Amino acid sequence: MPLVIAALALLQGCVTARVDELVYNEPEAGVGNASVVILGRRHAADYETEPDFIECLGDYITDRDPGVRVIGELDFINALYPWFEPRTAPLHPQDIDRLLQQQVVAQRMRELNTGYMIWIDGNTVSSDAGGSMACAVGPGIGGCFGFGTWSNDAEYEATIWDLTGQSEVGRVNTTATGQSYMPAVIVPIPIIAPVQGTACDSLGAQLLQFLSGNY
Repeated sequence: MPLVIAALALLQGCVTARVDELVYNEPEAGVGNASVVILGRRHAADYETEPDFIECLGDYITDRDPGVRVIGELDFINALYPWFEPRTAPLHPQDIDRLLQQQVVAQRMRELNTGYMIWIDGNTVSSDAGGSMACAVGPGIGGCFGFGTWSNDAEYEATIWDLTGQSEVGRVNTTATGQSYMPAVIVPIPIIAPVQGTACDSLGAQLLQFLSGNY
């Protein structure tokens, strides 16, 4: 058993991550009493930013600084329906002024007390699959034999809007790569590289610094 565990640990390999940040005007004392909303960009036709990644970022921030109030993505979208649906959501911070001319939008934004909006653009994909696997079923016996491997790549960019000043105040980009495996001796055992979780931790740490005023 120890040999099996060691072999699986080796197969997990490592996930590498990189973060690039560009902050123009960070809040010196954090966001204070204002709330923050993190939204996924889903206006592209070929992919969408995963809702579970957005939830992961919100949990990362609030778990480490309960003083930062993060509004749930679905709660925010429902409260401001239909102005933040994929086809109608603002693409530029200056578009917020146009939205606030709608009385119902202005009222709900005041109720939510949203000071910063963070747009997340990107996703996690799998590629470069290799290896082979064969499965068979016979009288009294069956199973799979072989070995498969594939790459997992994550790339996300966070764009931070200051809603009071109606301006973009920073961007953070993170990439993470890893290798996943699936050995099979009777039963396939997927060994998934935690690429998306690593990207969430890397991006969440940078956003937390910004929102907490720790730059």
